[in-house]
Amino acid sequence: MEAVVFDLDGVLVDSEQLWDEARRDVAARHGGRWHDRATGDMQGMSSVEWSAYMHDSLGVQLPPGQIAELVADELLRRYADHLPLLPGARQAVERLAPRWPLAVASSANKTVIDAVLVAARLESCFSVTVSSEEVARGKPSPDVYLEAARRLHVAPRHCVAIEDSANGIRSGLAAGLHVLAIPNPAYPPPPAVLALADVVLGSLGEITEETIDDLERRDRVEARLDEQEEQSFPASDPHSDWAGPPTAPAATAAR
Repeated sequence: MEAVVFDLDGVLVDSEQLWDEARRDVAARHGGRWHDRATGDMQGMSSVEWSAYMHDSLGVQLPPGQIAELVADELLRRYADHLPLLPGARQAVERLAPRWPLAVASSANKTVIDAVLVAARLESCFSVTVSSEEVARGKPSPDVYLEAARRLHVAPRHCVAIEDSANGIRSGLAAGLHVLAIPNPAYPPPPAVLALADVVLGSLGEITEETIDDLERRDRVEARLDEQEEQSFPASDPHSDWAGPPTAPAATAAR
């Protein structure tokens, strides 16, 4: 592997509940009506997408751009009181940073990403940060991971995505990255989606250099197996005289 790309919310910071509170506050203050599906629906959306959702589906009576700004302000106010860095986050980042260039690919606003990394004193560990608001589509579309790989100057297949959500896992896989999943206990991915990840761990504390190296070794083994399979079953030569397997003789009529 040549690079590691972290999601932010639910991977480095325990922020899903805080996002939910900030959005609910803005909705309540500006004429919106929250419904049970709203939290799950907005997971992985870019700020452009979830602010439009709050306007269109929840009835918040503000322009989407203003909704996004107010929610980000509410979230940053909460972070100023307490930054909920997840256990093992700092150690995982500082463990991997000397070996690989690191990036953040997140659905959070760019201002939120930058504020979190500065508050956590981890900004120097990351070469690249990408917000879904900088690309055409949010997760589960691959755009944010493709952009992170492009800025890292690394092919997606040589990158590892570290994700916690169903939409994040789908996004990383769609972009062609290897995916290391750490399921969010509050909003766990469906088992069928989790099964698609290359590796599933219980916490950031379990990530080591060996974890990433194992993905590299597995990739090499799979490449060799594919090569051997191609050699064992070469493509048919269109100019060959071979007419294919003999046809079975016609059945003899019963007498």
